[in-house]
Amino acid sequence: MAERLLNVLFLCTGNSARSIMAEAILNRSGIGRFRAFSAGSLPAGEVNPRTAELLERLNYPITEMRSKSWDEFAAPGAPDLDFVFTVCDNAANEVCPAWPGQPMTAHWGVPDPAAATGNDAEVAAAFADAYRMLNNRIGIFINLPFASLDKLTLQKRLDEIGEDKPDETA
Repeated sequence: MAERLLNVLFLCTGNSARSIMAEAILNRSGIGRFRAFSAGSLPAGEVNPRTAELLERLNYPITEMRSKSWDEFAAPGAPDLDFVFTVCDNAANEVCPAWPGQPMTAHWGVPDPAAATGNDAEVAAAFADAYRMLNNRIGIFINLPFASLDKLTLQKRLDEIGEDKPDETA
């Protein structure tokens, strides 16, 4: 019998860059095992054009991606969530809705590339750095031995993924 898909929600305030990237990465790298979603507490209403450009360049499907409120995932009929990860400090400090499914949570803060300043190359580098950090963390996450970890150990591992690691800043 096949295992059920694990539902993961990535949260950020605006849901236009980091959480959108994380959704795309997990839906590709975790295909068949995970289903990713993203949302924001104050959604921007559109995917950041630089996020869309980066993901498109990396051959991610972006036609279905949209900036949306986290209220969609707290409403009746929303998917039961197994994991909820905040990827920005603002969202981590906000009072979140009650999520269906009693998911495990962790904070995986990533600097906001949409707030980057400088010339075009510097801003593009900020988006690439955010993507790289999220891709690294999601790679670690999908390779966790879920079946052999008790809930407390799994929570510890989820929290550790979000801590600054030397290999993420290299």
